[in-house]
Amino acid sequence: MNERPSIKIKPGTGRLPRLKLTGGKSAGGARVPGLRVLAPIVPPGNVTGQALILVIAIMSFLACLAVGAVSLVNKSAETWQSQIAREATIQIRPADDFDMDAALQKAEAIAEQFPGVRGARIIGREETVALLEPWLGSGLGLDELPVPRLVVVTIDEANPPDFARLSATIFEQVPHASLDDHRAWVDRLVGMARTTTAIGVTILALVLCALVLTVIFATRGAMAGNQHIIEVLHFVGAETGFIARQFQKRFLLIGLKGAGIGGAAASFVFLTPAAWQAMTRATPLNDQATALFGRFLLPWSGYLWIAIVIAVIAAMTTLTSRMTVIRSVREIDRLRADPSLLDFN
Repeated sequence: MNERPSIKIKPGTGRLPRLKLTGGKSAGGARVPGLRVLAPIVPPGNVTGQALILVIAIMSFLACLAVGAVSLVNKSAETWQSQIAREATIQIRPADDFDMDAALQKAEAIAEQFPGVRGARIIGREETVALLEPWLGSGLGLDELPVPRLVVVTIDEANPPDFARLSATIFEQVPHASLDDHRAWVDRLVGMARTTTAIGVTILALVLCALVLTVIFATRGAMAGNQHIIEVLHFVGAETGFIARQFQKRFLLIGLKGAGIGGAAASFVFLTPAAWQAMTRATPLNDQATALFGRFLLPWSGYLWIAIVIAVIAAMTTLTSRMTVIRSVREIDRLRADPSLLDFN
């Protein structure tokens, strides 16, 4: 007569011992009496895995899109800011009985000799006409319209000049001249980048909050389906941490799958326009899109942030499920200690 072994909790550990399979099948295929293979404490069917994976994937997709968009905008803003800050412009307005060519040469000479300036270049008449042609049409004569003339000043970014002093010098020595250092445009670009970053961080925070609430409800649903198992395990001496680990392992896999799917989809969204720009290079449509929106190539730091978001979402899913289980088990202890708190309705 076979004796069934008893299950004992290891003293001081609160863990259930791992049971070895003593039964099985013989060489002839007959089943040998013994212990059955134990099912997991949290059966996969009791956790609405597919639906939760889909929800986590959607939220991860939105979060990764926000992070990638912020990285893309910041990169473009840094490029524009560097290009704008690299140059300054001297503008000379025309006037009656005014020698424009002499004023241009004098402004160029003053700028070239100023500390912190790498060089200066006069925008010629043909180049000025080409700049105005998209707005005023062809056949434009500069003598017919009071069009200002420009001198482009190249700035030493490592050692920029004193713009206030340079502006005062040009204003004093060159009539009808003024210096535009583009600081207003730089301030606008910085403000736009900061606003975009704030919006992206807000979206990311909202998505993570919604994810935490979703995981809490999913964990409670899984615990409701396994309430009797949890109570029996806790009653025979299983520690709260042991029970929580059974849930967090399941939710870790769910979080990794969902976050990985969402992150991969977001990466594909960023790779698609970059590949389109690479394949349609030197075409009018590509040139217009690049001029308006810049390059859609996400920097490597953007993909690094996407990977970080995936890891954070998986970790939050695991941690949230663990905390929910621990709180629920403590609630069981509280109700057991004071049965009057039970609601019999």
